[in-house]
Amino acid sequence: MEAIKNMDFASSFYPLEKNEIINYFNHFNEIIESNLKNKDILNLSPKALIVPHAGYVYSGFTANLAYRLLKNKDISRIIVLGPSHKVSFSGISGLSTKLYETPLGNLEVDLNYLSFLKTKFNIGFHKDIHHEHSTETQMPFIKHYKSESKVLELIYSSIDYKDLSNLISTIMEDKNNLVIISTDLSHFYSLQEANTKDDKCIQAIAKKDLTIYDLGCEACGGIGVKAMIECSNNNNLNPTILDYRTSYDYSKDDKSVVGYLSVAFC
Repeated sequence: MEAIKNMDFASSFYPLEKNEIINYFNHFNEIIESNLKNKDILNLSPKALIVPHAGYVYSGFTANLAYRLLKNKDISRIIVLGPSHKVSFSGISGLSTKLYETPLGNLEVDLNYLSFLKTKFNIGFHKDIHHEHSTETQMPFIKHYKSESKVLELIYSSIDYKDLSNLISTIMEDKNNLVIISTDLSHFYSLQEANTKDDKCIQAIAKKDLTIYDLGCEACGGIGVKAMIECSNNNNLNPTILDYRTSYDYSKDDKSVVGYLSVAFC
């Protein structure tokens, strides 16, 4: 077993320097304080979050709004579920190192809880899978907002969304846990096309309706999204849409955009 999971995407998806990341978070929170119309959402206490995983210049605000809600949450363990972008495999891989490196300091990986989940679910470990930005981009947010929480990184590829939903439901049985579902929405459509496709995702989540999802939603973490909708129905969770935007908001390129969404489930 290796002692630490080193950073792979610092200086690309997010800054390597601690002060630069803190500046990002402070900037996002200044925008929230000055421009957020519905301040009531800041009082939500979520059991799970959907967050994006692009570069912070594109999706950082959307993700930060979700993570800011953790200020209200007394939790000791955060389980991050993300899709594998580079390696195809069947099932789930759980990171088996003791620590997870971030520019803000290391996070402790909860290997005891991972062992518990392995007694109930088919979770393996494949080292190459864990060079994955969908999960790594979440860790600086976690370190900033819940620095003492332990983490688990679970990466999935080919898996039935109902099986993943059962895993999420089991995780939620422990009040000390919070679940992160990492996904971006549609990729590389025109702004108008992206908004149309992404609206299907937003409506499916808001209404907890998988039939709407199948009408045109595209998400790289779609299995996780469908699993979370299923889990919401099974556990009487209420989704609140926090923020939606696209890469156009930063790049001003409306020819090829990526969609980003954050949602709280309470």
